[in-house]
Amino acid sequence: MRRGLWAVSLAAGLAVGLSSLPTAAEESVDIRLLAGTCAGCHGAELQGSGAIPTLRGHSAEYIRFMLTAFKSGERQATVMNRLAAGYADSEIDALADYLSSLQ
Repeated sequence: MRRGLWAVSLAAGLAVGLSSLPTAAEESVDIRLLAGTCAGCHGAELQGSGAIPTLRGHSAEYIRFMLTAFKSGERQATVMNRLAAGYADSEIDALADYLSSLQ
C-alpha cells in the first residue's frame, strides 16, 4: 500500500513539475548564443571573409529568406544547410531580426 502511494505522489509531482516547463512556443530565444554560432565562420564582427559573406547590412526579410532556403535545401551550401536545418522557425525569425539590426 505504501508503495502505491509513493507512485501516485511521484506521478503527481512529475505532472506538476513538467507543467511548469515552458513549451516550445513560450521559450525565449537566446539571440546572443545563436549569433555566436555564426561568428565561427562569418567572423567575430560577422563581416565575412573571402567566399564567406558578411551578415551585416541585410534586411530581416532577406536573412529570413536565405536561412529558410538553406533549411529547406532550396539553396545549397557546405555548412549552412546543416546548421539551418537545426533552427526552429522562431530562431530563424530572431536571427533575422537581430542580424538586420547590425549595420
